[in-house]
Amino acid sequence: MQLKLLRPKKNLRYISENMGEPSEMALLGRLHWWTVEYGLIGTLENPKIYGAGLLSSIGESATCMHKDVEKLWYNIDTVNYQYDITKPQPQLFVTETFQNLIDVLEQFANTMAFRRGGSESIMKAIACKNVATAEYSSGLQVSGIFTDMGINPDDEVTFIKTTGPSALAFNGKQLDGHGKDYHADGFSSPVGKLKNTNQLLEDFSAVDLESAGIIIGNQTELLFDSGIKVVGRVKAVLKENNKVILIAFSDCTVTESNGNVLFRPEWGTYDMAVGAKITSVFNGAADKDAYEAITLISEEKTHQITYDAKTLKLHELYKTVRTIRENGENSDQLAHIFNELKLNHRQDWLCALEVLEIVYHKKIYHQLEKEIQVYLEIKAGKEPDHTKLINDGLHVIKNPVSQLIIED
Repeated sequence: MQLKLLRPKKNLRYISENMGEPSEMALLGRLHWWTVEYGLIGTLENPKIYGAGLLSSIGESATCMHKDVEKLWYNIDTVNYQYDITKPQPQLFVTETFQNLIDVLEQFANTMAFRRGGSESIMKAIACKNVATAEYSSGLQVSGIFTDMGINPDDEVTFIKTTGPSALAFNGKQLDGHGKDYHADGFSSPVGKLKNTNQLLEDFSAVDLESAGIIIGNQTELLFDSGIKVVGRVKAVLKENNKVILIAFSDCTVTESNGNVLFRPEWGTYDMAVGAKITSVFNGAADKDAYEAITLISEEKTHQITYDAKTLKLHELYKTVRTIRENGENSDQLAHIFNELKLNHRQDWLCALEVLEIVYHKKIYHQLEKEIQVYLEIKAGKEPDHTKLINDGLHVIKNPVSQLIIED
């Protein structure tokens, strides 16, 4: 049995250590792990726990304060630290304030594809091999599985290509007639400026379009700075928010400067995306509902808990115990609180454990300490669902952190 348990753990560690270069999602996962799950706040010398993973484990919330667990300041370098869910963490990260968590997340976000755009972001989309969206500077959004791109000597994107079902959208809303059924075999289009003009094609007015020969029904030739040439008959021009975002051609041929053919007339209508740059790349489709053709709206309404008078009274007892612990005053109320718990809140065990913690460490009210100890031990014996929780709590109270042994 022991061997069967060790093998999956060993395999998990091997996979974790041999996954290659981490993706943005993996790096974001690390920030999540070291904050939401295992975060500390305060100072390196006296940190407080706020991470849910630590708070949910009585034992680990104590052992994490052991001197063997290194405490480091939480900053952008935290993304460089992997984590292993199969063993205790060798270090934890401390943030001075919750505002610092926001600042670090913003700093990391500024390095991500959805804000940076460009060739680096398209390469990340290609590497992920899942549906992603590239947004042009015109606002047009192309969603699909990216498989190819063109880059000029300045590392600027000149061409993008998706394979398989793709869709076009603007401002997160799929364009009519441009869903994944229409673009079932993929989508490709140039990126960049037209040659011999300083004005961006996306900013062309009706007069500018006419001057450039981009008139519905006209045979037109467009040459980009990259050398990509588009020759065809203008079928439609689509504008959104005074931006040209798409030009459709019939009888169209698209070639690169080396003569490589990117689109042929017999393939049908050529829908050319318009935009000088790729400004953002992000995971998933721009219009998820339209792309996935699934709209799930939960019929379950948010539950608003209304506490009865008895439960509110128990909350007040917890609040009083906390105040006594923090201020070190009015400890003479502890005996009364314990009696209240025994008489009116027999289902609760944690508040009694907190009272025991105070009297044990302050070395006061020894008779009360014995009564609570016996009460909790009997409760642990009679209530199987609470047995481990109570016993773990008693162990932590009577064993200082320095004496705890971390078990693998």
